[in-house]
Order: sequence, then C-alpha cells, then structure tokens
Amino acid sequence: MTGPELYRRAKKRIPGGTQLLSKRPEMFLPDEWPAYYSEARGVELVDLDGRRFVDMSFSAVGSCILGYADPDVNAAVKSAVDRGSMATLNCPEEAELADLLCELHPWAEMVRYTRCGGEAMAAAVRIARARSRKGTVVFCGYHGWQDWYLAANVGTSDALVGHLLPGLDPAGVPAQLAGTAIPFHYNDLAGFHAAVAKAGNDFGAVVMEPTRGVDPAPGFLETIRNVTRARGVPLVFDEVTAGWRLNTGGIHLRLAVTPDIAVFAKAISNGYPMSAIIGTGDTMQAAQETFVSSTYWTERIGPTAALATIRKHRALDAGPRLAAAGARVKKGWAEAARTAGLDITIAGMDPLARFTLNYPNAQAVRTLFTQEMLDLGYLASNSFYAMVAHTDEIIDRYLATVREVFALLKGVIEEGAVEKRLRGPVAHAGFYRLAQ
Repeated sequence: MTGPELYRRAKKRIPGGTQLLSKRPEMFLPDEWPAYYSEARGVELVDLDGRRFVDMSFSAVGSCILGYADPDVNAAVKSAVDRGSMATLNCPEEAELADLLCELHPWAEMVRYTRCGGEAMAAAVRIARARSRKGTVVFCGYHGWQDWYLAANVGTSDALVGHLLPGLDPAGVPAQLAGTAIPFHYNDLAGFHAAVAKAGNDFGAVVMEPTRGVDPAPGFLETIRNVTRARGVPLVFDEVTAGWRLNTGGIHLRLAVTPDIAVFAKAISNGYPMSAIIGTGDTMQAAQETFVSSTYWTERIGPTAALATIRKHRALDAGPRLAAAGARVKKGWAEAARTAGLDITIAGMDPLARFTLNYPNAQAVRTLFTQEMLDLGYLASNSFYAMVAHTDEIIDRYLATVREVFALLKGVIEEGAVEKRLRGPVAHAGFYRLAQ
C-alpha cells in the first residue's frame, strides 16, 4: 500500500488523519506528499514505496536536532531498553539530567519532567499559577493545544490571530475560561502593558518565547522581566522550539534575561519523547502545592535520550554548526532567487529559516515548489530546520536543485500557469484548520 493510499484509509480511523497538524500531507502537497516513512537516518527518509528523500524541510518538526537515528543517542536508548525502561522504582537518569540542566542554566535550581512540549507548557502554567495564586495568564506566541491557551479564543474570534489559529472556534474549551488568557504581540510593549492592565489583580503569569523569528527589541525582555518581578508574577519562557538551536541550552542564556521557569522539549532528546520544566527553587516548589503527576513521566528512555543528546550537542558545539547550516541555506535561497528573478523574503533565526514568496498566488507557488522538489528527491517547503547531519555537501546539492526549481517557478509565474502545473490541490496554509 502506498503512503497516500494508507493516509486516505487512516483518515477514516483517525480524526484529521494524523496526530500532529504540522504533519498532515495537505500542509505540503495534497494527494502526493509521502505521508509515511519506513526508515529515517541522518537526513534521509525512505517512504513506503521505497523512494528515498533528503529532508530539507522540518526535520521531524524540529525534534531531531542531531539527525535521524543518531547512533550515539540510539545506543544509549537501546541500553536503557535492555536494562528495563519502566519499574516500580525511579530511574536514576532523571536525577542526573536534572543536575545537567541546572549546570547549563545556573539560575535554575529544580526540574520537573513530562514527555512532550504541550503538556510541559500546561504543567509550567499550573506551577506558575500555583506560585502566584492568581489565574490570568498574559502570553505571546504559540504554546500548544491545552485549555489554558485556547481559552484566549473563548468569546472572541481574533485573539489568536498571529499566534495560532485565526477564527478558531475553541470547541470543548469551557466558556468559563473566557478572559483567563490574554495575548500580546512580540516586541509590542504597549500591547504587553495593556494585557497586564486587562488582567488586573488576577495577573498570574507571563508566558512567551524569549525569541523565535526576530530578535527582541532593546529593552523588550528586560521590561517584561522588571514588571513580573515587581508584581511577584512568574515569567515562563517557552523554549520548546527555540532552545538548543544556537547554543547548548536555552536561547535566553544568549539574551541575558532569566525567567522563573523555562520549558524544553523537541530538540532536547533527538526524537525521543521528553520535555523538561526548569525553574527557580521557590517557583518550582509550588508544584508541591498542586497536582502535577503522571506514570509515564517516570520512564527511562526519555531522560536517557536527553542526556545522550545534550552531551553530544555540547561536545560538538552544535549551536554554531546549526546556525552556519541555516545561514548557508538562507544565502543560497537569496542567490537562487536573485538569479531567477524570483521575489522572495527570507526570515527566521538561521537554524529555523523560512522564505515567503511575494506573489498573489503565493500558496500555489509554494505548493509547486514542493511538488518539483519532491520529484527531484527532496522533502522541501519554504522552511528549513537545521540538523547537525545537514553537512555542507548535502546543503550545496540541495541549493543546486533549488536554483533549478526557482528558475522553473519564475517561468511558470510569468506564463500565469502555476495552478495548471500543479498535479493536485493547493496546500493548506499555516495552522489553519483542515476539514478532514
């Protein structure tokens, strides 16, 4: 059975077809994106039909920072499996990992674990609210699917514009949570102060990424830090995506602003389920005053994978390597677009790079780019998440193919034939909901 055939069958059994919105084939190339893999090693994937592709797209949505099936991480995990991944007693690796995380982040004193980013953020918000004894969260950016976050869209249709799902009807989120999550936009201090004022005396936490696509404006993070300290409110940094991309640890270490809580997932364990909530002692002790607990947060594989990943990341000084890979791709995109006469805008931090096609039918053009790159052996969209396994040679071969496809795109755009060239529907955009 081919990948597209299996996906059509899966949609009859799995609402939406996949467990992660970002992995739905409709987001890339409807009806043709491979959907499933049989093997993944380094930067290469093999689909169910035996076709090989070089992944120059999302790299497991940013979770495999070293590369697929990294031999050192896998060896550590296999040893953990052989010694027993779960028992009545606790695994010592969780204490060892806590020490390592606090060593890397000297401001932090205590650690709790979950197994994915969304639930880690939910636990962090629970701890922050327990610490402040107040309920309203002021937030910026995307932080997962849980009620605390989607509550921002209860009673309104545009609160999450620029954050997640514009116009999302948060079905299943209790109406009573309306007003408990108030958004502001990054680098908008006036918006931040307005959100704090709206929260009033119930202002209980600030949740935000320290940076993602753009650098913080001078004084932006410092002002938020000063306000939260003055009000006795925990500041939570969501580093689920940004962490470990430019350095070993949280990106906030490079920004010289320390939170009360920082949350890591994705890259922390190179594809194995693991997430960590680190924080100051007085903030984290609030976890004892509420209930944050789950059986599978005690298994052995996650901490073992995280220890192996972090140690290899530090030994390789992976941050600069990832940044260099992303910078090489961005430069190659720019040169290829200039040569072809293609109008694009390049953005994002280097290891999480992206380009925008500046055309009225940009989504159709992006879909065509993915279609043509797929035909030439690449999983590619308008974003590139760097892995250590992305060597210069791999990137240069990819960029040579991009130059070829950009030239094709320019010609098809001038002919007004983009949609005719597509073999299927136009891909869905961003986080917009899909019908199936």
